Amino acid sequence: MPSTRPTDAMPPEALLADYPPPHGEIAQELRQIVIDAVPEAIERVRPGWRLIGYDLPVTKRGSMFAWIWLEPEHVHLGFPYGVNMDDPKRVLKGAGITKLARWLTYAPGDNVDADLANELVLEAARTRLVPRPR
Repeated sequence: MPSTRPTDAMPPEALLADYPPPHGEIAQELRQIVIDAVPEAIERVRPGWRLIGYDLPVTKRGSMFAWIWLEPEHVHLGFPYGVNMDDPKRVLKGAGITKLARWLTYAPGDNVDADLANELVLEAARTRLVPRPR
């Protein structure tokens, strides 16, 4: 899996090892979807948040456009600026809960709609590249 991170950073596999296999399998599938959709994405674990974040290499510090966050009951594919994304199928969650972020949620046993996830990852990357209004 392509990744650019400091050598002392936690690898995603180490984070995933803390969760039951069904969660890890969902997370691995989502990792592959993100990297396939945006091959230039920089994948790195955010240990403080206990999630895997994906940055676009457009600034010195990157620009996070997606994350995979595992919780005890499910796994999220999230978008920090999801409020700016087109969501014609109205599948993104988070409206009324957070100001900016939106996400998909998968419980163990759920099927990941790879085409839908791919579309949303591409949309998240596209909207993250759009300059913010001043």
